Amino acid sequence: MAKLFEPITFKNTTFKNRIVMAPMCMYQSDQEDGKVTDWHRVHYPTRAVGQVGLIIVEATAVQPQGRISMRDLGIWEDGHIEGLAEIVRLIKQHGAKTGIQLAHAGRKANLEVPIQAPSAIAFNEKYQTPQAMTLEEIEETVQAFKDGAVRAKKAGFDLIELHAAHGYLINQFLSPLTNKRSDDYGGSVENRYRILRRVIDAVNEVWDGPLFVRISAKDYAEGGMTPGQYVEMVQWMKQQGVDLIDVSSGAVVPATIPSYPGYQVPFSETIKHGTPIATGAVGLITHALHAEEILQNERADMIFLARELLRDPYWAYTAAKELGADIEAPVPYERGWI
Repeated sequence: MAKLFEPITFKNTTFKNRIVMAPMCMYQSDQEDGKVTDWHRVHYPTRAVGQVGLIIVEATAVQPQGRISMRDLGIWEDGHIEGLAEIVRLIKQHGAKTGIQLAHAGRKANLEVPIQAPSAIAFNEKYQTPQAMTLEEIEETVQAFKDGAVRAKKAGFDLIELHAAHGYLINQFLSPLTNKRSDDYGGSVENRYRILRRVIDAVNEVWDGPLFVRISAKDYAEGGMTPGQYVEMVQWMKQQGVDLIDVSSGAVVPATIPSYPGYQVPFSETIKHGTPIATGAVGLITHALHAEEILQNERADMIFLARELLRDPYWAYTAAKELGADIEAPVPYERGWI
């Protein structure tokens, strides 16, 4: 059997295949309230019909000031639970597992209110200069991630992913390029990791399902983080009970990123074998044979698809045909799929 269609289990939750819909911001929430709209009710279940094994809902803000835009999904108040629970229900009825990415944008929040970051350094001239977070604000943010996990559980999600990549708040703490603090949250590797350590511990107090973390394994800038440097941090994540590292890269500082099919897969491989821990590979993986090669050669354990699933919600069906795998078709589609 093609490994792409083999099940995989984390913490007693079994995913029917190794295909993951990576979280991608939709910017389709109603202005300011962060609530689910009809767009989400159609967009996510469509990929479940297409037989994706795990669907991770887009970056969902744990605090209002942590939104990337005014149209981000939110999970900072109980009023968000009902809409998220509806998405979960619609996805699960088609056999997919559900995840949610808990996030805080930090200095990359494009809002008209004061924004926060580890240090008062703007991303570029198009962004406002953030306020360096006080210790009290760090405490509030850690609590917000914990509260978000409680709400995710109430909404019925199977999995939580913590967003520590792409230059958003936690990533800003992890990288020496953006963290210039001189207190317990800056300087040494242990100090820069401290906020993520505390967020993981806080989430684990209220969450017993699979826990993923997305990282940017390479900063593409002198003095920035590299996959080898991340191995140490990921070893700490594993000790804290993290199940899989979703290995992306870049976006913590403006930089030129050379991209080509599978350009981030070597980072996944380094993290997987250097820790060791399960990893997800992402980044210009578009063909089934490429995905299968990554899994068969133990370069990753799951395949995260982003733009390709925007182009083709039924990519899993196409991949099954290419790999000669048998997958279950939704009953209404049997006449077309079989």
